[in-house]
Amino acid sequence: MSVTRKGESSPPNGPHAAPPADTGPRRWWGLVVIALAQLMVVLDATIVNIALPSAQRALDISDGNRQWVITAYTLAFGGLLLLGGRIADLVGRKRTFVIGLVGFAAASALGGAATTSGMLFGARALQGVFAALLAPSALSLLTTTFTDPRERGKAFGIYGALAGSGAAIGFIVGGVLTEYLNWRWCLYVNVPIAIVAVIGALALLHDRPGRPGARLDVPGVVLGCGGLVTLVYGFSEAESRGWSDTLVLTMFALSVVLLAAFVWWQKRAPKPLLPLHIIRDRDRAGCFLTMALAVIGMFGLFLFMTYYLQVVLEYSPVKAGLAFLPLTAAIITGSTQISARLLGRVPPRMLMVPGMLLAASGMMLLTRMTVHSTYVTDILPALILMGLGMGLTFMPVFATATAGVAPHDSGVTSATVNTSQQVGGSIGTALLNTIATTSGAAYITAHLHDPAQRALITREGVVHGYTVAIWWAAGFMLLAGLVAGLMVTAKAPKHGTPAETPVPETVT
Repeated sequence: MSVTRKGESSPPNGPHAAPPADTGPRRWWGLVVIALAQLMVVLDATIVNIALPSAQRALDISDGNRQWVITAYTLAFGGLLLLGGRIADLVGRKRTFVIGLVGFAAASALGGAATTSGMLFGARALQGVFAALLAPSALSLLTTTFTDPRERGKAFGIYGALAGSGAAIGFIVGGVLTEYLNWRWCLYVNVPIAIVAVIGALALLHDRPGRPGARLDVPGVVLGCGGLVTLVYGFSEAESRGWSDTLVLTMFALSVVLLAAFVWWQKRAPKPLLPLHIIRDRDRAGCFLTMALAVIGMFGLFLFMTYYLQVVLEYSPVKAGLAFLPLTAAIITGSTQISARLLGRVPPRMLMVPGMLLAASGMMLLTRMTVHSTYVTDILPALILMGLGMGLTFMPVFATATAGVAPHDSGVTSATVNTSQQVGGSIGTALLNTIATTSGAAYITAHLHDPAQRALITREGVVHGYTVAIWWAAGFMLLAGLVAGLMVTAKAPKHGTPAETPVPETVT
């Protein structure tokens, strides 16, 4: 999406040159395959949330262990993304994509057939492992397939819409499957989707072959993936244990040490796992940070609204899922009808900054909700504003972050975008939940004077905690807009010129 950056050029021919662009209609069908796979990965982070109470009862999972249904997936996914991205670069994106699909389907079938809690946890972890192969290879295939600015805008508009709305779609699908079938279908549903995607990938997707003899940066894998796993685990445990817990502090300290060592090693490694020129680029670094900050706020929305709709307003799982439908429609509209049409005409920050302002405005509307709020007047307008804002933001973030990258680095660059999403989601879930819990408890303590009013005061306290946390979420989105405005300086791509001007090949 960006124009050629200073000092970046690449010879048109060479051993790692990109394959000739496919100009036929097949690549648009290929986009459908890529989008289908990406949707499956994103919605699987939330589809199980609504099914969790049913799964907990069926498998006799304790309250203390139930979080592992979610955490096992996010730990493996977030921790192994850099490795998955580099594997895609080394062995070929299409091959990695297909392997990821097959493995994800097998792990989903295993989870759906789980008879014990350990079997379910293990299957969710396996889903995360194969998702870490699938997500970066999907985005890098998209990056190398669509290089014309106008077509790139349309393709990334669709991808951004799915990436932004997948979590909300997960709530809808999870609610329907749980209420009308059973919780196991929240996992089984991935199998037919993956089969269709595998057939489509083999028939429609094209890619350069992998690099024979290329070696993996093993110390980089250990340090980088180890640092990310401990970071995500620290945030997941902070939610239940508290921020001052010894284990939580130990995980944070260990993650800092490992990630610092990772950066040190990447400067010296002959074949680095993450070439540092990727994150030194101002536009890309701004996109990574914007994504992480925006997702902190977004995950706060999903977390609190799910509980608010089901616990406070007493919606059924299906009704709660359908309540997110306007948000999904707004994200798709913002991404495909606004961002995709304007990206070739305006600099990306001219979409990202207004997008975050819109999303923050929607969040601020939600801070007015009470135990007596109604969906149409108090919730719906906020969801529409947030959806449009996220649609405006996510699409240019994906397109800008992956533009101008040499083909052999596109996988690890795509993985870095996905990693910023996962880390942001982990921070948002843990931090905002802690704020909501402590604020709600303080409200209940301050207002509970008559024991007969305990039920009402408790509900009011819960909602008060949500609104305080939502103020913080709005703040993170405003900060994301500020980062995008100051750091992302890329200009609008010129029509008729390739959007992807590769950076120099790293020495391998």
